[in-house]
Amino acid sequence: MRVFVTGASGFVGSAVVAELVRAEHRVLALARSEAAARVAALGIEVHRGDLTDLDSLRRGASVCEGVVHCAFAHDDFTDRANNCRKDREAIEALGGVLAGSERPLVITMGLGSYRPGTATTEDDTPATDAGGGRGASELVALAFAARGVRVSAVRLPPTVHDDGDRGFVPMLIENARKTGRAGYIGDGTNRWPAVHRSDAARLFRIALDQAPAGTRLHAVGDEGVATREIAGVIGKQLGLPVESVTPEHFGWLGAFYGADLTATSTLTQQRFGWKPVGPGLLHDLEHGSYFARATR
Repeated sequence: MRVFVTGASGFVGSAVVAELVRAEHRVLALARSEAAARVAALGIEVHRGDLTDLDSLRRGASVCEGVVHCAFAHDDFTDRANNCRKDREAIEALGGVLAGSERPLVITMGLGSYRPGTATTEDDTPATDAGGGRGASELVALAFAARGVRVSAVRLPPTVHDDGDRGFVPMLIENARKTGRAGYIGDGTNRWPAVHRSDAARLFRIALDQAPAGTRLHAVGDEGVATREIAGVIGKQLGLPVESVTPEHFGWLGAFYGADLTATSTLTQQRFGWKPVGPGLLHDLEHGSYFARATR
């Protein structure tokens, strides 16, 4: 299958591309000019454009048998509403091209709405304001199932970990280095779900090949790691005290990091035979390259 992939040069997208190539799919990768060389180095075909160039998205989707949408504007966490609007517009453009063809469209989502003390499942519908408005993107996408698109949503936890991660975990490490404390909020029993990047990439490929229209899949390895355990590993690796701190200690991330976020992938595993086999988050923190990068 020839597959159009957005976000192909990104942390998750590059792993998805590698997984698709291993499965003998042919990839056409969307890339801005500054990312084109990195994408071409993977040995795949480049389609110039970006997330806001809707005509470019339509052209890429129109010449392929399937689409995997991994791109999202993560560069500005303070402007989530605008970034989510761009995401919805991109999904509408891609889905519009595929309408009536029964071709697959796999989109990348967060885990939707969290309820304290209750693990989010694949059957939970996201609130439209979930993730700063990204929940609405999922609803827009899955509506294309009624328009002849084999659309599915792969939901990722807040942390997808592996070498090259530039997300929340490196932010926590840098915060500890700057403040001299490895912090957690409250008693640190609130939890944080995670998945290894290789496991997530494999699930994208499974969704592309197998998922029925309207399916939600959960790429969840660790259902919930206590934030005190995360802080404990960070403190051990950096030789810093591990302490309870206020949410303000983490800036804008504090409100999010202090929440109890848990999710399961039980239904995904039952329905598709997917099993997380990569290392867990705490193992990656202890044995991966997080701290080598953080000290550079």
